[in-house]
Amino acid sequence: MVKSMRILFLLYVLSAIPFNIYAQDAVVISEGNFVRGTIKGTDLSNVVLKKDDESVVMFKAKDIKEFLWNGETFVSKPILINKDLEYRFFKVVELGAVNLYSIGGNVPVEEPVQKRAKVRPSFGIGGGTGGFGGVGMGAGISLGGGRNNATLPTKAMMPTTYFIEKFGTGPMQEILVDNATAAAKTPTIKAILLQKLTNDDELATKIKAMETIDGKSLVSIVSTYNTAKK
Repeated sequence: MVKSMRILFLLYVLSAIPFNIYAQDAVVISEGNFVRGTIKGTDLSNVVLKKDDESVVMFKAKDIKEFLWNGETFVSKPILINKDLEYRFFKVVELGAVNLYSIGGNVPVEEPVQKRAKVRPSFGIGGGTGGFGGVGMGAGISLGGGRNNATLPTKAMMPTTYFIEKFGTGPMQEILVDNATAAAKTPTIKAILLQKLTNDDELATKIKAMETIDGKSLVSIVSTYNTAKK
């Protein structure tokens, strides 16, 4: 009897633990079509997944909808790069009346094994989703060391660039947040926020009064707006 009660108590405790504790990484190819495993890395154009059977596969951004990595979502969106429409992964920061995405920050990108001069391509806006500029892209992910092993070069960190999107107000716009030059960039950031975060006079007044806007305050502003619009 005591043993049965202990088993029942253990089952109760396990059932109370949130499912996401056990959740794996996953690549979502399309709605309802996904592959579980462990994300090994990304260079914003590709993502490497080690599947449950230990095999390793690389997905291109253009071929999937999104991927889930350490509890965070990275969506694939089209942008114009050197006049060509290409897909890149953007980390989801806020979703709602206004969407906020980011690239860089705590997202590691793969450095090239052979050092070469960094190319900082000019990114344009297109496809109704926008683009980004001034962001040096990391090198590609390499697969090697055997058929089922992923050999990833040294990881580097990119500066954080945010992208704000509100349907019906034009394409997604880039917001480059650099704490060292926050004061200089703040007027431009304010203009973008006031154009996107409409019909909230109280929030607009607060935005206009801010002396600087960094990444933390930007996320807080968008989160406040989305909460008010629910």
